[in-house]
Amino acid sequence: MHVVAVAWIFVVVLMALAEGTSTQGSWLGAFFTLLLYGLLPLSIVLYVMGTPMRRRARLQAESAGAEPASTDPDGGSQPAGDPLTPEREKP
Repeated sequence: MHVVAVAWIFVVVLMALAEGTSTQGSWLGAFFTLLLYGLLPLSIVLYVMGTPMRRRARLQAESAGAEPASTDPDGGSQPAGDPLTPEREKP
């Protein structure tokens, strides 16, 4: 999967380089070519194609007994001392 991604980026970089050095092209157009033909679609495809791998890793971690993410708002393992915030007195 990574070989295809590297090849796609290579082709898009060459397209952007051709656009930037062309007499009728511009470097702004080359930037948008790189962004809209290369980085944006490739990031979406790699994210979608990596979903089964992330799901498999999450299930494997859960079955191995790893603790899930903490539900505490502060993320700590200690319980909260006082649930109410003390009121500040005016001097």
